[in-house]
Amino acid sequence: MQNIIKNLIQKNKTKIILAVLDGLGGLPINGRTELETALTPNLDGLAKVSACGLHMPVGYGITPGSGPGHLGIFGYDPVECMIGRGILEALGLGMEVRKTDVAVRCNYATIKDGIIIDRRAGRIPTDYNRKLTDKLQQEIKRIDDVEIIFAAGMEHRIAVVMRFPEALEPGSADVEDTDPQKEGMPPLAPRPNTDNAEKVAVVAAKFIERTHQVLKEEEKANYLMMRGFSGTPHIPTFEDAFGLKALAIATYPMYRGLAKIVAMDTPPLEGSVEDQVKFMEAKFDAYDFFFLHVKKIDSYGEDGNFDGKAARIEEFDELLPRIMALNPDVLVITGDHSTPAIMRGHSWHPVPVLLKSPYVYGGLCAAFSERECTKGELGIFPAVNLMPLVLANALRLKKFGA
Repeated sequence: MQNIIKNLIQKNKTKIILAVLDGLGGLPINGRTELETALTPNLDGLAKVSACGLHMPVGYGITPGSGPGHLGIFGYDPVECMIGRGILEALGLGMEVRKTDVAVRCNYATIKDGIIIDRRAGRIPTDYNRKLTDKLQQEIKRIDDVEIIFAAGMEHRIAVVMRFPEALEPGSADVEDTDPQKEGMPPLAPRPNTDNAEKVAVVAAKFIERTHQVLKEEEKANYLMMRGFSGTPHIPTFEDAFGLKALAIATYPMYRGLAKIVAMDTPPLEGSVEDQVKFMEAKFDAYDFFFLHVKKIDSYGEDGNFDGKAARIEEFDELLPRIMALNPDVLVITGDHSTPAIMRGHSWHPVPVLLKSPYVYGGLCAAFSERECTKGELGIFPAVNLMPLVLANALRLKKFGA
């Protein structure tokens, strides 16, 4: 499908905004989801005049990570374009990643007597993270013949690049995560899934031991867990695939990394969602496509904080009139995956999506919610089909065939 789309692209001056409310979808508690509970008059009003539906990020019953979730709504088949979490975090933090490198996303964590007490070390402040990461870099520069490079992320997250002396064979980064995804369990070993990955796994095991020796006296962040071992991917650029000059407006490094992989412009940003909207307002004349990423909705879902997640949705709703005032030709509001607070993590459930343009039916949904979106004209569809719909509504696709 991507090859067909590429041949149909026609340039014009239309503006497209894709607002991704990370982890948007939820499940009911006391009869209502987080999105149904939140007071969202602006989203509800927009849903009444938009094309609505739900997308499946990867496939039925498959729980997506953030990488596949975003790639799907960016128009890339998330199964064909497998990208590890580590490379996303590293690129998002501005790290150089070479053919000789394996990148890993790590979490500071709290362990006691070999058992994980807190997988995120209480979401330590970012400034504290930087101090600890600087300390690790001073203490650990090499493991055997492998250079170790650290970069502090936000809160409990950091990226690590293991730079090997020679280019790696295919499958070298295929190493199991050490994060069991649950508290009350011991960390897992970094097991290789291929023969080529054995050397990486050995270095990773030594890395875990060395970092724990440096961190063991810390009250909270006394351990590092490793996730998303990955090497450099090969993927078409967003402009080449869809003919759009794109700007990513994201404060978290991983999501800048995702945008950077498809060659969107990815300036480093900090601040609130309001600051992100302000930045988009300032840059609106310079780009065709704007990827606006809103993170905290997902964070509260992962923490099991139903009311907090609903409140973060409300915060976005309050800013929606400013986004609408930019008068984009196409506005899409959706999520990369569902993160129900009741599950405290990502889930396989379909994700609400709203598409506003002059060329939709509208009038089918009374509000923007999981259940209302089932009534919309888009139905339930694969996320990878969203970008062709966006391009069509922006009048950026020619007729196919005679």
